[in-house]
Amino acid sequence: MPATPISYWIGFHLALLLLLAAELFYASRQSRLGRNPHRTALAATALWIAAALALAAFLHHALGPAASVQYLSGYAIEESLSIDNLFVFLLLFRLFQIAPANQPRVLFWGVAGAVLLRGLFIAGGLALLAHFHWIACLFAAILLIAAIRMVLPEAQHQPDRMPRWLAWLTRLHPISPRQDRFVVRENGRPTATLLLLALIAIELSDLVFALDSIPAVLSITRHAFLAYTSNIMAVMGLRSLYFVLIGALSRLRFLHYGLAAVLAFAALKMLAAQWIAIAPLASLAVILALIALTLVASLCAPRISMQ
Repeated sequence: MPATPISYWIGFHLALLLLLAAELFYASRQSRLGRNPHRTALAATALWIAAALALAAFLHHALGPAASVQYLSGYAIEESLSIDNLFVFLLLFRLFQIAPANQPRVLFWGVAGAVLLRGLFIAGGLALLAHFHWIACLFAAILLIAAIRMVLPEAQHQPDRMPRWLAWLTRLHPISPRQDRFVVRENGRPTATLLLLALIAIELSDLVFALDSIPAVLSITRHAFLAYTSNIMAVMGLRSLYFVLIGALSRLRFLHYGLAAVLAFAALKMLAAQWIAIAPLASLAVILALIALTLVASLCAPRISMQ
């Protein structure tokens, strides 16, 4: 596959900034006009999906069909795993009792941090794979462990119970209940707010999810530009996707089985790469089929409410 010109990297980030500016301008305008926030989020989600597909078309023309299929496979994996992140975001907002009006600000900076984090993780992962071939086995083991963890019975979530780290931090330093800023000045000194704690918790949760998603995308492609752009395009649409799916999260009850199957497939593909070459188009078909199957099963199942 041809090497990626530096102009592609520059052009991608410029396009990313333009798309982000367009999304923020549209959301701000719709808010001033008093439009439905759900419809605004739906339009923003459509924007990011359309941009991701447009990038796939560009890659097909510039780097060839194999590149576009690898990109779409990585994008499909990351987009599906991102839905699992949304459950955690919902629980964190409940835990910190973040008002709906303040949630977009937390998610905006959370996604910004995730973009930087994913870039560093992908660069580090590719460097390790280039110098230490046994790292592929370690990545595969991480994916298999993540897949098993997803299907094991989980303890009941207790979103109203304060975690130990938060209780310890509250005793160590006062926490302001204000949600208009991340840091405020109280009693003559800077004080963290619940909004900042929610942001830190979201960044930490994304760090954990990145440990699964980065090896997964590297099982699809070792091309730095394809791995990076597929991951970033999925993450950038995560903020608006949260507000689109917030009402439907309780219905995606079987999604974790599909995600576990995708991670297990990625792990086996990475382990068997020396003996069996799975075509990028076949990988994409398997990923889409697994996610579609569990989404349909979830939507057809009787509704249960998240408590």
